[in-house]
Amino acid sequence: MPPLGAGILAAIVTLVADQASKLWLLNGFDLARRGVVKVTPFFDLVLAWNIGISFGWLQNDSQAAQLALMAVKALAVVALAIWMARSHTRLATVALGLIIGGAIGNGIDRLAYGAVVDFALFHIEIGGNTYNWYVFNLADVAIVAGVAGLLYDSFLGVPAAKAP
Repeated sequence: MPPLGAGILAAIVTLVADQASKLWLLNGFDLARRGVVKVTPFFDLVLAWNIGISFGWLQNDSQAAQLALMAVKALAVVALAIWMARSHTRLATVALGLIIGGAIGNGIDRLAYGAVVDFALFHIEIGGNTYNWYVFNLADVAIVAGVAGLLYDSFLGVPAAKAP
């Protein structure tokens, strides 16, 4: 499979897995009714609606703010798709596909619900204090993995991926 095909496949698989997990947790598992579901001593399922951007920054539920975020996201996806089409390494192309699939998945949430559906919470207890990580979803995991792949390819790959 050529690199571009692998990148497109990564985007599609990411998008489908992200949306399927969210639909199942919202409608099949009914996470909203169940509340916090302890999966392991360090991992819970919990429903959170993120109206901001990464890590809950810029929280704003106005329609104008949501439209602005969607416009920025759409431009970013177009730029990443151009970069992916021009990429010559499989790692960079797949990494870009992961980012694109994750961005589209979170964008669908924003259109459908007015916020991004987050559900995964890692935490640790040290000395009687609980420390929580941000609540996230599979799209977020794909975006972080894609960025890590791009960084790896940029520093150690030959030839390095270059943004358009």
